[in-house]
Order: sequence, then structure tokens, then C-alpha cells
Amino acid sequence: MNIGEAAKLVGLPPKTIRYYEEIALVTPGRDANGYRAFSEPDLHKLRFLARARALGFSIEDCRVLLALYEDDTRESAQVRAIAQEHLARIDEKIAGLKALRGTLAHLVSACAGDDRPDCPILDDLGG
Repeated sequence: MNIGEAAKLVGLPPKTIRYYEEIALVTPGRDANGYRAFSEPDLHKLRFLARARALGFSIEDCRVLLALYEDDTRESAQVRAIAQEHLARIDEKIAGLKALRGTLAHLVSACAGDDRPDCPILDDLGG
């Protein structure tokens, strides 16, 4: 199967698939004409990567998770540790966004939003 067909089946742009090949996350075979030939295992890897990326895992996390997925001797503790670290990063981002939201909400409520020129939002941005 060529890259266009593979892209449609797994829901990834061909450019992303080429990138995954470039960084050796997937290594499709080649037809006699030199075109990529994706097999069912390649499509499975691409679906795995698409889902992992949709969950926000980094490329390096994806590389490790894919290797663990393919390793029958893996320990689930390894997978869990990666997921826990990622979850902690998400929690940090959420906390940062909540703080940001609180600050912005305060500034919005402090601004009269009328025809006067004074504005606490601009004052804050101006430092």
C-alpha cells in the first residue's frame, strides 16, 4: 500500500508519515519502483503513534512506548512510569493555565470596558 492510502487509513498526513520514517519510527518496505510499501504491521505502528501523539506523548516517549509494545518481555511498570511522568507534565501545564486564567480573569473584571481610556489590562501588559 502506498503512502497516500496508508495516510487515509491511519488518519495521519503523508508528511507526518514521512517524518516518522525519517526518524526511524517506522520503516516501510519499498516496491520495485522505489515507492514506499506499507504493510499491515506498518499501519498498526502508525495507528499506535497517532494515538500516542494525540495523548500528547513526545516523540521520544513514543519511541520508547513503541519499543515496549513490541517487546514481549516488557514490564508494565516501565510503561506506567512513562505515562505517570507524562501525566505529571500535563498536571503542571494545567496548573499553569489555571494561574494564567485567574490573572486574566482578574484583569478583565477590573477593566470597566467603557469609553474611558484607562484600562487595567493595558496597564498590566505595560508593566
